[in-house]
Amino acid sequence: MKKIRLGLASQIFIGLTLGILVGVVWFNDPRVAAVLQPLGDLFLRLIKMIVIPIVISSLIVGVAGAGNGKNVGRLGGKTILYFEIITTVAIVLGVLLANVFQPGQGVDLESAQKTDIQQYVDTSEEQSEKSVAETFLHIVPTNFFKSVVEGDMLAIIFFSVLFGLGVAAIGERGKPVLQFFDGVSHAMFHVVNLVMKVAPLGVFALIGVTVSKFGIDSLLSLGKLVLLVYAALIFFLIVVLGAVAKWAGVNIFSLLRYIKDELLLAFSTSSSETVLPRIMEKLEKMGCPKGIVSFVVPIGYTFNLDGSVLYQAIAALFLAQVYGIELTIVQQLTLILVLMVTSKGMAAVPGTSFVVLLATLGTIGIPAEGLAFIAGVDRIMDMARTVVNLVGNTLAAIVMSKSEGQYNRIKANEVMKASA
Repeated sequence: MKKIRLGLASQIFIGLTLGILVGVVWFNDPRVAAVLQPLGDLFLRLIKMIVIPIVISSLIVGVAGAGNGKNVGRLGGKTILYFEIITTVAIVLGVLLANVFQPGQGVDLESAQKTDIQQYVDTSEEQSEKSVAETFLHIVPTNFFKSVVEGDMLAIIFFSVLFGLGVAAIGERGKPVLQFFDGVSHAMFHVVNLVMKVAPLGVFALIGVTVSKFGIDSLLSLGKLVLLVYAALIFFLIVVLGAVAKWAGVNIFSLLRYIKDELLLAFSTSSSETVLPRIMEKLEKMGCPKGIVSFVVPIGYTFNLDGSVLYQAIAALFLAQVYGIELTIVQQLTLILVLMVTSKGMAAVPGTSFVVLLATLGTIGIPAEGLAFIAGVDRIMDMARTVVNLVGNTLAAIVMSKSEGQYNRIKANEVMKASA
């Protein structure tokens, strides 16, 4: 008999299904977490191990290849402007949908499971104590190796960009350095392929633990919120990002098919970091220059969280409705402006969405305690918003490539057609 060969997406889907079954059968059984959590953590650690070397090497090679600081500065300015426009659209859409569908009306928080959110409160207080000047100063590392150890992505990107410009400036003498980092980049992408072989096992473990802890009851008690978040994310993905993709000359459904393996993995693990190396590799294969991909995608992981800000806008109004707080137009505009600021540069913080919400709710008079009730279903919504974050950053690299006149549309269509 011929060997049955399953693609990565099929293997991940099987792992996802089995994980859900294990979680349902052994619901609330601490043995599930004791057995499976180490497997899930092992997979996440393997991914985190390779992300930073790939970002550093790819960014240095890409920036050095761009030629000069003027090109990098132009690309950086356009990228940040694009991120701000798209995330603002996501926030406004979230506010509008929450006003129209009123997900918090008739919800009884007494029936919802309360979860401890003290760790997020502590993190929020730490972040709120920082001034705007301190936040920007934090981007410049005093010790690059310390930033690498702590996984401080903004500081890593800042140093790598400057180092890449330095390599480009010294011309021929910089070629050995460039060849070294190019070799590192290719070697690390090979390591990615090795790590992906255990992805189905990691997905199985992470989903099994999640379902066994929270079960179905917590989902049903806050079902209206979960349904609205999922519907809003799907609408944003197909309509808003679909329109942007059309402008860039890409069919959004063809793009989704092309990165289906990565989408399923990101959905299962609630982490777009797990697929960062593969997304960068696939973007290069479809005709986006390495320099643009290695610059735009890592920055997008911090500044372009479309799915997260859409969820945060809905969740804030949901809590206001639950507590019977009527928000004025001015308060809702304040919410939009605050989210535009607080959602930037916080991707490396654990529980990012909760930290941002905690930093935002107080500004419009909503009790932060309500977050303890939606914490139980946060992981379920996090899976979907991670997918939207991922698609948004993938599309951003394509848009920036086109805006720089370096996008190979013919190659992209051929690659996506071949993967269908």
